[in-house]
Amino acid sequence: MRFWVLLLLSVVLAVSGFEIRGEDQPAQPSSEAVEDQPADEADARKELLTGQVKFLGPALRNRGIKAYEEMDKQVVLITDEGELVPLVADWRGRAFYQDERLRDRKVPLVVRRSPGISYRQVLIVYTIDKNGQRMYTDYWCDICSIPMYEIKDCECCQGPIRLRFQDRPLPSYLAKEIGTDTNTNPEDAQDEEDSPSKDKSR
Repeated sequence: MRFWVLLLLSVVLAVSGFEIRGEDQPAQPSSEAVEDQPADEADARKELLTGQVKFLGPALRNRGIKAYEEMDKQVVLITDEGELVPLVADWRGRAFYQDERLRDRKVPLVVRRSPGISYRQVLIVYTIDKNGQRMYTDYWCDICSIPMYEIKDCECCQGPIRLRFQDRPLPSYLAKEIGTDTNTNPEDAQDEEDSPSKDKSR
């Protein structure tokens, strides 16, 4: 009887040990899953670029480069240094493809630069007003009091929205990148800020 008890106890311990070791070794992801993962956010850099947004085709032709009409639908930021920086048409950058009021004018842009990618993702848009003041720029629904970032009906009431300008400083996380004091609060470090302050509309 004692023999069978010891044998049963040995089997239970062996099975338990196998399960514990199995839990200690998580399954390895497939090569396809690894390739589908986005680039490490730690490798991306946020930076401030200033210039004018224009369509790529005319910008290239103005520099003596023959470019066909297919290039006319792409927008680029022509920086103050003369560099052509293509912009991604995503949740923030799409406005430059839609709204002519944002093109052909001086715009400081907070962008994300990812390693190995020439395109920049726009995070925050500023424009320069007639007095030379930098203004945070987005769209606004007066009925629902919510910000939006591209031209379309309000996502809440389906009503019209307007282009909004606010006197708002640069985000605090840019202090390290550009070496200046941005005079911001910690909560201003978000990529998109939706708390209203002073605003002007066009």
